[in-house]
Amino acid sequence: MARRDFPRRPEGGRSSPPPRQPSAFRRWIGRMFVWGTGFALLGVLALVVAVAVTVRSLPGYQELKSSQTGQMIVVRASDGSEIVTLGPSYGKWVPYERIPRAMKDAMISVEDRRFRSHWGVDPIGIVRSVMVRVESGTWRQGGSTITQQLARNIFLNNNKTFGRKSREWILALALEQKFSKDQVLELYLNKVYFGGGAYGIDSAARKFFGHPGEKITLPEAAIIAGLVKAPSRYSPTADADAAIGRAGVVLQTMVTNGVITADEAAALDLKKVKMVEDRASQNSARYFTDWALPQLDLILPENDQPIEVWTTLDPVMQRAATNAIAGFAPKGAQGALVSLDRDGAVLAMVGGTDYVTSNYNRAVNAVRQPGSAWKLFVYLTALEAGYTPDDRVVDEQVTIEGWTPRNDGGRYAGEIDLRTAFAYSKNTVAAQLGNEVGFGQVANMARRLGITTPINTLPSMVLGSSDVRVIDMVRAFAAVQAKGMSVAPFGIRKVTTTDGELLYSYRPDTPQQLMPGYVAAGMTDLMQTAVNIGTGRAAQIGRPVAGKTGTTSSNKDGWFLGFSSGITTGVWMGRDDAKAVPGLQGGAAPARAFAAYMKVATAKRPIEKFDTELKLPQWQLEPDDEAMLGNPDEYFYVDEQGNLVDPSRGQREREPPIETYDDSSVTPEDLPQAANDDFLNRATGRQRPPPPPPQ
Repeated sequence: MARRDFPRRPEGGRSSPPPRQPSAFRRWIGRMFVWGTGFALLGVLALVVAVAVTVRSLPGYQELKSSQTGQMIVVRASDGSEIVTLGPSYGKWVPYERIPRAMKDAMISVEDRRFRSHWGVDPIGIVRSVMVRVESGTWRQGGSTITQQLARNIFLNNNKTFGRKSREWILALALEQKFSKDQVLELYLNKVYFGGGAYGIDSAARKFFGHPGEKITLPEAAIIAGLVKAPSRYSPTADADAAIGRAGVVLQTMVTNGVITADEAAALDLKKVKMVEDRASQNSARYFTDWALPQLDLILPENDQPIEVWTTLDPVMQRAATNAIAGFAPKGAQGALVSLDRDGAVLAMVGGTDYVTSNYNRAVNAVRQPGSAWKLFVYLTALEAGYTPDDRVVDEQVTIEGWTPRNDGGRYAGEIDLRTAFAYSKNTVAAQLGNEVGFGQVANMARRLGITTPINTLPSMVLGSSDVRVIDMVRAFAAVQAKGMSVAPFGIRKVTTTDGELLYSYRPDTPQQLMPGYVAAGMTDLMQTAVNIGTGRAAQIGRPVAGKTGTTSSNKDGWFLGFSSGITTGVWMGRDDAKAVPGLQGGAAPARAFAAYMKVATAKRPIEKFDTELKLPQWQLEPDDEAMLGNPDEYFYVDEQGNLVDPSRGQREREPPIETYDDSSVTPEDLPQAANDDFLNRATGRQRPPPPPPQ
């Protein structure tokens, strides 16, 4: 049997087995640890480099303070009150030391209670946010610090992506490296968005509480701090109850963090916080701002700094105008109103019954037929041509170029004066006047007084068949109120920076004489009669009013335009689809809305009587017995070519010798008349009759 060789045991002990090799899993874990550590170190190094590079590229503190996105425009009424703020409103910068302590504590407590201890990114907050995400399945709790929010507000957007989040972390770390905690908090409180266009605590305090940010109280601070989470949901002007409920959560958080005591929180009554009235009820002022603000492109050079626009709008009159249109417009109909002061300043403008549901401005954009309100231009043309309010006209059926107008009700009054014809809006008389003076001349009068839309010259134009704008019609009536002088509507008196620097001041153009004063006086006479006894009786307000109604066919449009105490106002009502509105007549709802508004608008103005005295020019006066009295040597005579001639020489050349009276037959009492008769005969070339036969 062959001998097998066995390994020999070492002397003095047992033989050891060969060393065991690590398993593949352990080797993989080891490698992962090594590689992970390496990548982590590289990541930290890359983060350090990224933060260092970002720190060097960040703007300076002063540059960040002055940076803002978009232009803020504060629109103010004639009394200086704020109508609306457009664009982002940053308010005034509040330095850190002047920010109320309550505001700082409230914001830190609710948004970032470890603000003073982290480096811009809070790992604990991130872990907590992830745990909530795992438990609920949605991102309910953010882990963003105040510094991260500042970085997002200044440099980034709100896209929820990991790429944006990583850039946010780098920027937050860089901000904390470059600026102190106090500087970061100052930047944040002056730039964070609180809703309603308000950026920063000063803008929020002014918007919601009506005072500067330096005067914020503890309950106000709780309300403001609660807005950051959801500005639109917790806005005090949108939902006061929601804002108060959220402020209660903020106060409880401050108690938990030891900033205030439970007794201090319990002693506060958030419902007693005085908030600024919601301006939603004044939304009709947006019709005015939509008309006025585009004019800034023309009156201002290129400007991107915050500005304040001081307008002509009167808040009291604007509310009265809004209520008048909303209260008197027939169901399903819209309405518009424009009111001008004697210098053309727009005191009130309403472009519809509700701006929220329809922001289309019917006061300046819509074109509608004016109906009988157009007779203003017909009668002005007639007055300028020589008619007077007392002249007799005949209200009877007429046909002009195949067109036969009819009066309302189909009745004719026969011979009446011009004043009565206008007061009762006689269509046949207007047609006859237009035909006599010329339809083209009526169109010229309308264009002269500011009508900018196309005007037809068909005979029916005298009854308002051409479309017009409300503001143009009001401008025309205002010229009559101004005794024939032009009136240009304007809405902006001045523009300043938020620091008070004057950028623009309104300078009116020199008024133009659009019609003789006696024509405006005669027209005022006619319009005053229309309100006193005619179709416009519903527009009476207890003081002199001059005006005119207008109603289109089938009651599609109703108008009333007039003036009193230096204020000219026009009202239109109708449907946007131009369908008939039952019962809509100019002397009804529009006239009542005019009266309701004008009672408020003229309340603080002295009563003014109209100047209706006709101071007619010499050529329009009737001759009388003294018309030709005077020294014959003071008169000049010209031939057909305009050359001066001797009237006695010309008379001798053209006519045979004139027989003369025997002077003995003329008594001393007859001498003046005889001399006058002799002068008339010589001046006119008339031959004296032969002397009477002897008795």
